[in-house]
Amino acid sequence: MPDRPDHGAASDPHGSALRRCVGDPAEFEHTHWGRLPLLRRGGGHGDLLDLAAVDELLSERGLRTPFLRVASEGAVVSAKNFTGGAGLGAEVSDQVRDDKVLAQLAAGATLIFQGLHRIWPPLQAFCLELARELGCAVQANAYLTPAGNQGFATHYDTHDVFVLQVAGVKHWQVHEPVYPDPLERQPWGGHADEVTASATGAPYLDHVLAEGDVLYLPRGWLHSAAAVDRTSLHITLGLRRPTRYSIVESLLGLAAEDPELRAGLPLGLDLTDPAALAPHLAATVQALQDAVAKADPDDVARRLRAGQWTAHRPAPIGPVAQAAFAEALTANSRVQPRPGLHLALGRHRVELADRTVSYPDECDQAVRALLAGPAVRVGDLPGLDEQSQLVLVRRMLREAIVVPA
Repeated sequence: MPDRPDHGAASDPHGSALRRCVGDPAEFEHTHWGRLPLLRRGGGHGDLLDLAAVDELLSERGLRTPFLRVASEGAVVSAKNFTGGAGLGAEVSDQVRDDKVLAQLAAGATLIFQGLHRIWPPLQAFCLELARELGCAVQANAYLTPAGNQGFATHYDTHDVFVLQVAGVKHWQVHEPVYPDPLERQPWGGHADEVTASATGAPYLDHVLAEGDVLYLPRGWLHSAAAVDRTSLHITLGLRRPTRYSIVESLLGLAAEDPELRAGLPLGLDLTDPAALAPHLAATVQALQDAVAKADPDDVARRLRAGQWTAHRPAPIGPVAQAAFAEALTANSRVQPRPGLHLALGRHRVELADRTVSYPDECDQAVRALLAGPAVRVGDLPGLDEQSQLVLVRRMLREAIVVPA
């Protein structure tokens, strides 16, 4: 049997995930981030995903929908055409059938692998690092398109993207936005006629991406892509940047706590009559201005946590290994904060997205040292005797707040 590939965390020879994508991060931020596309000749992306990895995902990993979608002639193919049961003991009916996928490929369909940042270790590590550098959640999809075929017609995304061409070549056409900076609830279908009309004009960018190339597109930029003379595989990294509207939504949540804004309107008022509405609209706008003017940054930040902290999964842990490590913990053991885990330190508590972990007053100094990073020796935690150090760290290990270093 040949040696199997190592699918551990991808090493980055360029020093950072962002630098690997854009070259100079400072120049990218100044000129391109959220403004203009960037086309960059890259090196290679085979350490993140390759054609052999695609075959492994399709045939050996028990992949299920929605981790795989199939598109043909611009439309999504029904999952029943490429899924089924997997035999005795695996009767789940939505598992990917490699033989059915083969038939779809033969017919020219595009395979869309979704959520690879959750299921493929090299992309897990890469997206986690990129998310840390960009300050936003990053998701990874991949698109496999047979020669001479196109997955989707011209459209725009409601998030920024990096496109990493992994194998083959793909012809991209990019047009300027018809609706700049769309929110997630403003997909391109609401501007379909404008998108179609714009796609017939001269493109902003008309380029064949070769293996190793990287393309950055801000949200709202129109694009279409087609494989050329051989099968194409590219990774699309979706960058879920928060917007000012994210803050607006949080402010509206605070506004709901204002009695004046919760007050009912007069009996018989017709809200569709502009003249009748006008005085109540003015009063409401004034009350809203008064309410948001008093907004406390701590309150707004706390309301934003639920969406921001859960948008990206932290680094995976091994539950069995972590439990064993906690059981065998000694003063010489070394631990570190779990990479990618969002938290806030309150008064004698650690606030997480889904729960709060409290601890005694005397542990405060040790907890702050524990979570400051990088790795720390258990016996070096300040303010506690050895037994208390062990109890505290075991608790933090079992809460998945820290991990073995």
